[in-house]
Amino acid sequence: MSKIWFITGSSRGFGRQFTQAALERGDKVAATARNTDSLADLVATYGDAMLPLTLDVTDKAAATEAVQRAHDHFGRLDVIVNNAGYGLFGAVEELTEQQVRDQMETNFHGALWVTQAALPLLREQGSGHIVQISTVGGVVSFPNLGGYNASKWALEGLTEALAGEVAGFGVKVTLVEPGGFETDWAGSSAVFAEQLPAYDELRAAVAASWGDVKSGDPNAAGAALLKVVDAENPPLRVFFGTAPHYIVPQVYAERLKTWEEWADVSAQAQGAAV
Repeated sequence: MSKIWFITGSSRGFGRQFTQAALERGDKVAATARNTDSLADLVATYGDAMLPLTLDVTDKAAATEAVQRAHDHFGRLDVIVNNAGYGLFGAVEELTEQQVRDQMETNFHGALWVTQAALPLLREQGSGHIVQISTVGGVVSFPNLGGYNASKWALEGLTEALAGEVAGFGVKVTLVEPGGFETDWAGSSAVFAEQLPAYDELRAAVAASWGDVKSGDPNAAGAALLKVVDAENPPLRVFFGTAPHYIVPQVYAERLKTWEEWADVSAQAQGAAV
C-alpha cells in the first residue's frame, strides 16, 4: 500500500531527494518549503500526488496548520520527515546570541512543532513513522560546529524519549544520522559566525582533517530512506554514509575508557567506598 508523506525542507538537498523517491514509487507527498516555486517541476510531473505547502518551521502555528492541511487533503499521514535545517559554523566563542537562538529555532524547535502537530493524528490512526534527520554530529561533536551540534543533540535526546512514549500507540520513530554528503548544507544555506583570528589555526586543522573523507551522494539517500520506512521493525538510529561507522565507534570506545579510568571518582562522588 502506498504511503502518504509530510516532508519539511523539500526544496533541495535531502528533502528534495526524499520527496522525489517517494513520488517516483507511487507514494503521495505533502512537501514543505519556505518558497514552493522550487517544487513546481514536481507538481507538474506528479500532479495530485504532490501537495506543495509554504512553511517556515519556526512558526509553531503555521506548522500545526500545514500538518492538518496535509492530513485533510490526503486523508491520513504515514511518514513525517523533519528534514528542515541548516548548518551554523563558528567556534563557541564566536557565536552570537541570535545565531544560536535561530539555529535552535529551526533545527530543534521546528522539528518539535511538526512532531507535536502530527502526534494526535498518528495516535488516532494507530500507526505512522516519524523520521528526524539528525547527523553524525548529533552523536559526536566537532570543533567549529558547537551550535549546530547542540541543536542536533537536543533533537536526539527529545527523539529517544519520544520513541519510548509512542511505541504503544503503533507509532515508529527513527533518527537518521548522515555523515558528509554533497548537499548545500555547508553552502548558501549555512550561517557563518564572524571569525576571530585566535581560531584560524584550529579552523585550518579541522578543514584538513576532513579533506580525505568521501562525501556521500544525496541521490542515493532517497532509496535508503524508503528501506527504513518500509521495514517492519525500523531502527531508532541509522547512519547514512560510511564515515559515521568509523567515527562513532572510536569516540564511544574513548568515552567508555575514560569513564572506566575515572570510576573511583564516580564512586567517591556517591559516597561509596573507593
